[in-house]
Amino acid sequence: MRIFQRIHTKLNWSLRRYAAVCMAVLLLSLVGSGLYHMYKPLPQGLNYAGSLRHAQVEFLSDQSYVDPQGQLQVQQMIFDRMLGMIEQAQSLIVLDMFLFNQEIGISTLKHRALTDELTQALIKKRYLDPNIEIKVVTDPINSVYGGVLPEHYRQLRQAGIEVIETDLTPLRASNPLWSSFWYLCCQGIANNPQAGWLPNPFGSEKVTLRSYVNLANFKANHRKTLVVDTPQGWQTLVTSMNPHDGSSLHSNVALVVTGPTAIDVLKTEQSVAQMSKGNMPMVIIGEFEAAKTEPQVQVLTEKAIYDQVLAAIESSQKAGVELDLSMFYLSERRIIQALMAAHERGVKVRVLLDPNKDAFGRTKNGIPNRPVAAELHRAGIDVRWCNTQGEQCHSKMLLKRSMYNSEIILGSANFTARNLKNYNLETNLRVVGHANAKVFTDATQYFERAWHNQDGQQHSVDYAQYADESTLKYVLYRVMEWTGLSTF
Repeated sequence: MRIFQRIHTKLNWSLRRYAAVCMAVLLLSLVGSGLYHMYKPLPQGLNYAGSLRHAQVEFLSDQSYVDPQGQLQVQQMIFDRMLGMIEQAQSLIVLDMFLFNQEIGISTLKHRALTDELTQALIKKRYLDPNIEIKVVTDPINSVYGGVLPEHYRQLRQAGIEVIETDLTPLRASNPLWSSFWYLCCQGIANNPQAGWLPNPFGSEKVTLRSYVNLANFKANHRKTLVVDTPQGWQTLVTSMNPHDGSSLHSNVALVVTGPTAIDVLKTEQSVAQMSKGNMPMVIIGEFEAAKTEPQVQVLTEKAIYDQVLAAIESSQKAGVELDLSMFYLSERRIIQALMAAHERGVKVRVLLDPNKDAFGRTKNGIPNRPVAAELHRAGIDVRWCNTQGEQCHSKMLLKRSMYNSEIILGSANFTARNLKNYNLETNLRVVGHANAKVFTDATQYFERAWHNQDGQQHSVDYAQYADESTLKYVLYRVMEWTGLSTF
């Protein structure tokens, strides 16, 4: 106490000056915290680009559309294939899914109980084969960041299945304006699922304030992957689909790959488990490839996805090349500029976007896709909207085609800064090969059916349907993209 008195006597500062110094220190601390957490070193194993190998690869899709009688129809392939792979697994199942819960928001649509189906399939597999190792990795949004105790977590753990809820703290801050404060004040405060008093933003249970302040960091393990060993060999499924009840009607895409590529995906999951203090088995197999006639496949995570997407677009240099994009969120500036530049070079560019109006029964304001679509439309690029009826057009796929060669990049990553610039955890697959390969013809058929509304199925509508030239929305989108103060 005497030391402080001596310092005060020597300084002879007014209360106003003390306050100013304290505010300056606080401001510098916040700025320093924000900058550090924006640029801090990534955990080992993230931002991964695997080897490009020849492999057997299959394209899958989920499609929702309005039939000629005006009824919403749903054709699902991905989830059923996921269940089949789990059933075929011999010694190991590693599942990493972002949304894995039963919540449907305020939606009045009839949803498939994906979470319970998947939970019971995993438990059944464990019961039939007690020696099989099963790891489930997911995002803490499913427990509202520790604010609730999900029943399916309890069931899985009771069956001897390890549930690893990703520790997002080591990831960089995508919303530094909030995270700079959160890391200084709140990150060490434990959550208590028994002490909830605030409304749950996703469900009916009460949650604590801690859940909300953690949510505002806008971090996520956004991956959607499955790795299993089957009698046909190691297989991986990488998709845009979530096994989440409220997402059961969404349109989505996926790739299934057989061979060492699955081990590459497993390697990326080991990094997530390590930073989350979980256990993940290590598998070593010989380096081999499928026949040279098969396409080549590469695993990409985080910013490695961004690099390859830009390379694919920027290397499209002339007429005769086609770029087809099907995307839930499109907002990243360099990608938008690259698409417009490709169009100016004579490349045929088509963009199919979700109108950003539906979110589990709630209505959204169209940001970011509608301001971005207006920009692309003014540049002369063909834009259409998915004809959503309460569900979402949740696909995330870039398809590049020429007469002889094609390329696909698809998976969990939206084309946004948060998804592509080492903030979220993301996994995509890149496939390159001859244009006549089945994986490319199937993906092309998927896009053409949606673009042209083939067979009387209403998958998409004209740009004019949701055209929005609002300057205010454009400015708002740019500010949200730049600051990170957004959910996209």
